[in-house]
Amino acid sequence: MKAVLGSITPLKGILCLVLGGALMTASDSVLKWLTSDYPVGQIMFLRGIFGLIPILIFVRQAGGVDALITRNYGYHILRSSLMVGGTFLYVTGLRFLPLADTISIAFAGPLFITALASPVLGERVGWRRWIGVLIGFIGILIIFRPGSAVFQWTALFPLAASFTGALRDILTRKMSVFETSASLLFYSTIAIALGGLVTAPFGTWQSVVIRDWFYFLLTGLLTGVAHYMIVEAFRLCEAALVAPFKYTSVLWAIVLGYLIFGDIPELETLVGVSVVISSGLYILHRETRLRKHRVSKDENR
Repeated sequence: MKAVLGSITPLKGILCLVLGGALMTASDSVLKWLTSDYPVGQIMFLRGIFGLIPILIFVRQAGGVDALITRNYGYHILRSSLMVGGTFLYVTGLRFLPLADTISIAFAGPLFITALASPVLGERVGWRRWIGVLIGFIGILIIFRPGSAVFQWTALFPLAASFTGALRDILTRKMSVFETSASLLFYSTIAIALGGLVTAPFGTWQSVVIRDWFYFLLTGLLTGVAHYMIVEAFRLCEAALVAPFKYTSVLWAIVLGYLIFGDIPELETLVGVSVVISSGLYILHRETRLRKHRVSKDENR
């Protein structure tokens, strides 16, 4: 019986992450649709407000107001600032680029995390992982195709978003020791909504038609539920087991990009995506092996 339950829990975690990735990609599809009529700041504000609905339910399940108590407002301000900047850059990328390209470039995050692990966290990064990072960035260049007629400088937006996301994830590693998942989700969502609201006085906001209120509600709910599913995935399973399934988001992006926007990825894009994903999986494999080696050494002392 224990063996059966033990096998069910990882499966639930994997399903949560795959479903969370699908919901997040669906939310990005709705966002891309909205960027043709509304400025990025307005989209951030409305999605953040509606995204609070499922997150408040999650907070209630996590213990209510007690789950939001923190003594580390400085860390939250820094992390929230990174979230606001990254969201602005990412949504701007969605405005100009195909859905699959934007999501694929954003997956450069693990490469940045590994590259920053040494100077920021003081972690030792071996030559094998450095090679993985180098190969990953070659994949990004294949997607970018600099110097060619199809090069789009707007691809720098999701790349910059992945960099801020890497800084956010590194900070999250430190904060997860003393902060609840509920507080991390709640404060960052509030910050994104306020970050969008700041742009209102600049006069670029548009009147929302009745139909689009539904889309704003939909993208907010999808994002909130997706974040909850992703948190559950990492709660149920070891990160090394479920993390590779994050890349299923690229498959969802290709399918939805074709069905909704008629985007067909070019061969170079598919090759670049494959290189980025392969390097990310290799880096994850190396980190898992090194972590197991360190644990084994500690146990044998």
